[in-house]
Amino acid sequence: MKAQVLLPKIFNYPFTYNSNSDYKIGSLVEIPFGSKKEIGVIWNNNYNEPENIKIKNINKKTEYSINKELISFIEWFSTYNMVSLGLVLKMVIGGADKFIKKIDNKIEIKNKKIRKYVLNKEQILALKFLEKVENKFDVSVLQGTTGSGKTLVYFERLKKIIKKNKQALVLLPEIFLTNDFKSRFEDFFGFEPAIWHSKVTPKQKRIIWKGIIKNEIKIIVGARSALLLPFKKLGIIVVDEEHDASYKQDEGVIYNARDMAISRASFEKIPVHLVSSVPSIETYNNILKKKYRHVKILKRFKDYPLPNTKLVNLNIEKLKNKYIAKETVEFVKEYLEKGDQVLFFINRRGFAPYLICKKCGNKHTCKNCSIYLTFHKLKNKAICHHCSFEKELKTKCHVENYCDYTMYGPGVEKIYDEIRELFPKKKVNIFSSDYLKTKKDTQFFFNNMNENKIDILIGTQMISKGFNFPKLNCIVVVDADFSGRGFDLRSTEKNIQLYHQLSGRAGRFSSRSLIVYQTLTPHDAILNELIKNKSEELLENELNIRKKNKLPPFVRLIAIIISSKEHKLSLRGAREIKLKLGHIDNLEILGPVDSPLLKIKRNYRTRLLLKFNNQSFMQKRILKVINKLKISTKIKLTVDVDPINFA
Repeated sequence: MKAQVLLPKIFNYPFTYNSNSDYKIGSLVEIPFGSKKEIGVIWNNNYNEPENIKIKNINKKTEYSINKELISFIEWFSTYNMVSLGLVLKMVIGGADKFIKKIDNKIEIKNKKIRKYVLNKEQILALKFLEKVENKFDVSVLQGTTGSGKTLVYFERLKKIIKKNKQALVLLPEIFLTNDFKSRFEDFFGFEPAIWHSKVTPKQKRIIWKGIIKNEIKIIVGARSALLLPFKKLGIIVVDEEHDASYKQDEGVIYNARDMAISRASFEKIPVHLVSSVPSIETYNNILKKKYRHVKILKRFKDYPLPNTKLVNLNIEKLKNKYIAKETVEFVKEYLEKGDQVLFFINRRGFAPYLICKKCGNKHTCKNCSIYLTFHKLKNKAICHHCSFEKELKTKCHVENYCDYTMYGPGVEKIYDEIRELFPKKKVNIFSSDYLKTKKDTQFFFNNMNENKIDILIGTQMISKGFNFPKLNCIVVVDADFSGRGFDLRSTEKNIQLYHQLSGRAGRFSSRSLIVYQTLTPHDAILNELIKNKSEELLENELNIRKKNKLPPFVRLIAIIISSKEHKLSLRGAREIKLKLGHIDNLEILGPVDSPLLKIKRNYRTRLLLKFNNQSFMQKRILKVINKLKISTKIKLTVDVDPINFA
């Protein structure tokens, strides 16, 4: 008897083996592959057997298996995202050979004291609405003002699901959110959740993987990769902060975890809840089309209002090499004197984003990428935020001796220095990925923040996502710029979501809070509508613009990035690919054009953009053409289905 076995490797097809018994599809088996032993999965017998090749025997069956729903999802995921079957399987059982051979203790469930929560009327109604559909596929959107208690609503939902011996998956957009989330989870459920992301130790991954595949672990909280875990009895998926761009994986296997979560729920025939304060444009469009069910929570905890807003016009006050206006300082003083915490928000890491020599005009740029280096005072070096290249500031000048650099534009470190001058007696901290490298750093920060040992916080975009700081009642947006960067069609949508979320960080436990927008464009339409808290009107307007310009979600896009060490090769390759794809009917091909970030990690990048009808499933036809191409080994092709930016 023969069996098809898919391996967690780059191959897009299974291999044929002899089997002594009738293996079920989905069984994990050990097979000889080359000179090694590998773990693979018995796959659907839909593939052609090789001819004139000696077929080897399956060594043995393991105690583990994945269900037919997951197999169907892997097949669909592979086709939709135009990535090989084996690489998708690797995300499901990657490391299974090591997981299976080692014997680990089970996760110890340490029961803790449960904190009693009482849902208000709106939360109870929202919970009942979500519970209307069970045991079948359903997409419902739980939308709530920041601080309205959306998390408690879906916690109650999860509690009932796991009581039925089913499993639950909660997706979060960023790894660092799991720590703050974990403490809220423990207060509610009385035990720690199993957490899955790239920084989890191999030993912990082994324990969790085994617990999931055997239905011994009931709730997983994780980042994108948790979506592909081999759940035995998955009963629900929750995608928190569903609008967040971090759900898009942009390296390796490229996919959008939010969209794939909806698809997995469809294959598993289970409900999926999308949770957000301001939905993504695609989700909002599906709400309007009645494709997704939708429920709202409008009131914040104890009816605390959203912050008041103030616009500070930076054109009136001429700031010489300074970034905080006098008017802003007066607002901040008022809150500090009351013992409140203040956040200064600047969405740029480091000290200064541009370094230019006053004598020769030399700019500090990355030798590997087409971008400026950012000066980081922490390391006293200029650093590339794409490839992590570092460079000393000492550079030979074209005029005389060494370059004398002027630093343009503020980053968190420059704002930190200015705040220290303005408020020398206050405790000031930076909240940025450069400063929170380890779990210990993060825990220390949260403890200090919650114990009111920090007066002023300077943070990047990380701070806008889901954190709960009881004494934070004043936020200053240092540079409220809504211009976008040209190559991101979602810049308006992202700004609407970012600033709405940011304002929600203040006044969660206070009836008097404030958000100050410092801006050079005080009459900007988006900014003024945001201040009126009319985010849905802005989304509707954005949808109308997208429809008029034939952009997602009204059409589908696939980006093909052709990269090479030589610029002319990437361009030539793109032209050849366009020629071949041109034979596909109803497919519009835009480009080739140089990427706005022309060079990344020493590779020149040229882009093609494929545009087609929203109802069409073009991936199979496009893949068929691409697989027939004889592509030079000097060229690399990257396919990005449903791109979210065009950098």
